[in-house]
Amino acid sequence: MADEANRAAFMEIQASMIELTGKLKQVQNQMRNKEGDKKRAFLTLEELGPLPEDTNTYKSIGRTFVLEPKAVLQAEQEQKLKDSEAAIVSLQTSKEYLEKQTAEVENNLRELLQQEPGIAQQIMSMSM
Repeated sequence: MADEANRAAFMEIQASMIELTGKLKQVQNQMRNKEGDKKRAFLTLEELGPLPEDTNTYKSIGRTFVLEPKAVLQAEQEQKLKDSEAAIVSLQTSKEYLEKQTAEVENNLRELLQQEPGIAQQIMSMSM
């Protein structure tokens, strides 16, 4: 009976670990994408800065380029930069939370294995 309870506890811990790992990878990918967006917006702003105000600037929309005033493009890029920074801060908070949750689940697993050393052999025999 105790073996069944330990197995069930292990399976539950394993499932939560898999779920948390997936979420953590997803957040890391989103952060990487937002970092790229932020860098792109920053570099675009750097290139737009020294141009005279009357320069023809174009905005890419799919395969089409649309004539836009320089001020409009600068405002859009500044907004993208701010949005990306805000999203990165939010994602960083989520990442830290998920890392804490993962550490907690790892500790729970460690405790389970220390309480019942025999369960490790049972788990190994199940996976083979």
